[in-house]
Amino acid sequence: MPEPTLHIALYHPEIPPNTGNIGRLCVGIRARLHVVHPISFSMDAKQVRRAGLDYWKHVDLMEHASEEDFWAWVGQRRVHLLSAKGGRGPFTQMNYQSDDVLVFGRETKGLPDELVDAHGAWQIPMLPGPIRSLNLSNAVAVVAYHALAQVQPDLF
Repeated sequence: MPEPTLHIALYHPEIPPNTGNIGRLCVGIRARLHVVHPISFSMDAKQVRRAGLDYWKHVDLMEHASEEDFWAWVGQRRVHLLSAKGGRGPFTQMNYQSDDVLVFGRETKGLPDELVDAHGAWQIPMLPGPIRSLNLSNAVAVVAYHALAQVQPDLF
């Protein structure tokens, strides 16, 4: 498998179709999908495969048995957390590089406060209104394509 352009990490995802959609996106932009356990479903779940369609077999997937395993893998890589609670500013102000790790939280709770406090987090700006956050797969797509435009500008 060729080297990934980016790494998309899902921190304890809860909704199988979101993970399937994000896996499909990762195939399209040659990103590696990282799933940090524990998760609330089986990665073999029919809903994951259905959302990933026949692309699921092409997903560059790395599962991490625990948060500790994930952070050990991260090592010295550049990590960018994305959270509605992010205080670093909009994700569009980030400087992206190939091999960056973009970390997204679970659908119902986002990233834990202690992670956001320790690493800082970026956010996707939204107009005032009743919506608190975007669907996880939509949020990943918005940020991933912005990052890809910086990492591989020749595509745009």
